[in-house]
Amino acid sequence: MSDTVLIELAATIRARRSAPAEASYTRSLLDAGIARCAKKFGEEAVETVMAAVGQDEDALKGEAADALFHLLVLLESRNVAIEDVLAV
Repeated sequence: MSDTVLIELAATIRARRSAPAEASYTRSLLDAGIARCAKKFGEEAVETVMAAVGQDEDALKGEAADALFHLLVLLESRNVAIEDVLAV
């Protein structure tokens, strides 16, 4: 996966801010605030760790994808651009 994919996903997440809340899981997370976004990312990070030590490779890939998505949602909730993170 290249940086471009993360940038495109971050742009999609940013666009979800204006989607109808009832039609967008991402919007519902953003509307719930930073604490909810952080909690959800934490849950996904723990699930990723558990998959890494106890499950097959496909489970780890799925949980890692969830963790990446929720990290991008958390960054968006704080108005932190993925480009700024990648620059670090």
